[in-house]
Amino acid sequence: MDNRELMKSLSRLGLPMFEPDEALDVNETVAEVVKSGDGRLWELFPVLLANASEDYRYSTDKVLQRLPEERDHRNLKRLYLLSLSLYAFYHLEFKWAARFKKELQAKEKEQVKAWRKALASDEPVTWEGAEFSPERLKKNFELYVEQNAERTRRRKERYDEFSLAFALSQVFSPKQSDLFRKKLEGLPMTKTEQEYYSRSVKKKVLALANAELHALARKLLEQ
Repeated sequence: MDNRELMKSLSRLGLPMFEPDEALDVNETVAEVVKSGDGRLWELFPVLLANASEDYRYSTDKVLQRLPEERDHRNLKRLYLLSLSLYAFYHLEFKWAARFKKELQAKEKEQVKAWRKALASDEPVTWEGAEFSPERLKKNFELYVEQNAERTRRRKERYDEFSLAFALSQVFSPKQSDLFRKKLEGLPMTKTEQEYYSRSVKKKVLALANAELHALARKLLEQ
């Protein structure tokens, strides 16, 4: 396995900071979708934009630099407005979107409102002969939201697990932590383990469960 493959493997194992920078040109990807003129890809643009905007390398100016045709510039702006309409339909707000909306002209703001109304009424979104399915637009975005929520839930679970393991390591020895988990999960313990638990671990558990001690600890941390 060469170094590049190793970096990719580390990324797939949940260490995205090891993904090689050249692996994805996010601005080029967005520009290519705009230039494609493919309606199905354009219906995915709000999802693409939501994901791309999370990448620190993403820049609207850099996307525009990769779009030599004026019509592509117009289409990029329209796709941004379409995305804002969909986000507004779901009452979602992104920091970058809030800044972008402040720079919109009055007629562009009206266009966002009109397309949001069309989405709410399940009417097609159209411009210059292009027509977008409200069902697909919403279905694609709802799938993105569900997947993003699931990723967030898994990250929180991992954080909670690691946080608990770290906290236990500060109070208990490895052997005591093992007995703590066994007792908590109702797993069988040998007579020796049970005696050790009662003699050493239980005393610490009682101390940790003391409400007054917990309150004092919290107070110290807030100082």
